[in-house]
Amino acid sequence: MQFHLSRLISHRTSFAKGLLCSFTLALGWVAAMPQTQAAESVTIRLGPFQQSVAISDLEKFAKTGTLPDSLKTYASFLTPETRELLNRQLQVDPKFADKFFNEIVTTPVGRQLMSSLEAAIPGSTTETLQTALNLSLRQVNGLSVLSFLRAYPGESVTVDATQAVSLAVKFNPNQLQSQAFGVLLARELQEKSNTRFQAAFDAASPGKETVNQQQFVLQDGERNRRIAVDLYWSRGDSQQASQQPLVVISHGFGASRRSLEYLARHFASYGISVAAIEHPGSNYAAVAQAANAGNLNTILPATEFIDRPKDVSFLLNELAKLNTQPGQLQGKLNTDKVTVIGHSLGGYTGLALAGGEIDLDNLRQFCKTSLSFSQSPGDWLQCSAASLKQDKLQLQDRRVKSIIALNPLVGRLFGKNGLSKIQEPVLIVSGTEDGLTPALRHQIQPFNELRSNKYLLTAIGGTHLSISDPAYLGSAATTIVKEKLGQETKNLRLLTQGVSLAFIKQLTPEAQNYKPFLTPAYAQSLSTPEIPLRLVTELPESIKPWLNFTVKK
Repeated sequence: MQFHLSRLISHRTSFAKGLLCSFTLALGWVAAMPQTQAAESVTIRLGPFQQSVAISDLEKFAKTGTLPDSLKTYASFLTPETRELLNRQLQVDPKFADKFFNEIVTTPVGRQLMSSLEAAIPGSTTETLQTALNLSLRQVNGLSVLSFLRAYPGESVTVDATQAVSLAVKFNPNQLQSQAFGVLLARELQEKSNTRFQAAFDAASPGKETVNQQQFVLQDGERNRRIAVDLYWSRGDSQQASQQPLVVISHGFGASRRSLEYLARHFASYGISVAAIEHPGSNYAAVAQAANAGNLNTILPATEFIDRPKDVSFLLNELAKLNTQPGQLQGKLNTDKVTVIGHSLGGYTGLALAGGEIDLDNLRQFCKTSLSFSQSPGDWLQCSAASLKQDKLQLQDRRVKSIIALNPLVGRLFGKNGLSKIQEPVLIVSGTEDGLTPALRHQIQPFNELRSNKYLLTAIGGTHLSISDPAYLGSAATTIVKEKLGQETKNLRLLTQGVSLAFIKQLTPEAQNYKPFLTPAYAQSLSTPEIPLRLVTELPESIKPWLNFTVKK
């Protein structure tokens, strides 16, 4: 997922909506404080302009939808969506309030949040805000903008509108929850054994086979899709290659088939054939063309959520033919046993192919009632699918036997039960500082919903593009959020190579030899203080209650 998402958001939100949504973010975290005098009004400051609004009038509007005379000036701003924002609550089980607070304020982003809140609420202090946040998390009935305004000490609360909007742009509540949860994960998922990881070989090091690469362009006449694909394979014995699964790599939104080339070459060096596919409706060229034309309605066509999985099925049909033809690739393309690796929107593609059932009715409800300025770019992007006419989609291809989803875009696409339909093994890779597809909603909660054989690799501090090919990133467009790349994330890419190879090899007679690389000890052997790495097959019981209260359906 690349830089064009910023245009998608900026064109769909007004300043007024951004201001009110920023209240949800900047103030919704901070609620009732013990006090003797409750605030009666909120003063909005915008440069030299100041306007005072009675909180009781805002409460009346939030409760009834009727605008008091004092608010009729703001009629164009106080929409039903704004009313929903004013009533929205953030709930955390009071039993977990201390943990949640501690995880937030001990992260770099949490400290930056406190600093930004001081700027957005003139006269406040770090100590005041931390006390308010800590106390507010104990409230049983949840936090809202209005509960904060009523509870703030003094007769009036002053909010600097410019700073508040800036705060909303910088901080996404889903991302904040993911980062706080990441600190908890680093501790709770840590392998308790002090035994040093040992194995007979290094699955992250290159294999012995020489890698060949060839580009093909396939034409799907039925759907009028011109599909480019890079094939990677080795010169090893075709009979041995036929025992290996075929790997298909699906790129993310606004990316290309080269974005994970280092993984393709790594697998091929172990005798695994790889097909890296280019999706013509959501690759770099298509997204750039739509953005340059200013046509936000086509920046991601709804049909792409159907066409992407069908691209892979079409590719497998074509490679099955190629596999029988004389030449270097004969017998090396095992299209009956396939592992799909997808990044971001490609992760969605893989999960759909594995049998995940897309719940469009659930998605439409979210996009209609809950989508706001404070949601992540990934949450906005998924709503491109809401205009599809179906209620449910089943795009499974039974040739797909396992899935690796790297920072997948999931959100509400599969509803509450869609991922439980998957019976094939799934490996999910997540970064707790992913600002585009925040980990809690898009990876960790979906992992918890899977019922198949599964693994979760979590990079504490990893971002959306941390696992991408550094060579590809060198020429890629600038992204809209700060990414951790290069040397800082080298060990994460090494771990992704080793764990992914071991996961793929579970479909082969060599499965047992690679089992050690699917253990918590292996992940921690590549951890660094900057990016702690964890691998689990289930979330511990100590995590699940916390997760249930911080991720709302």
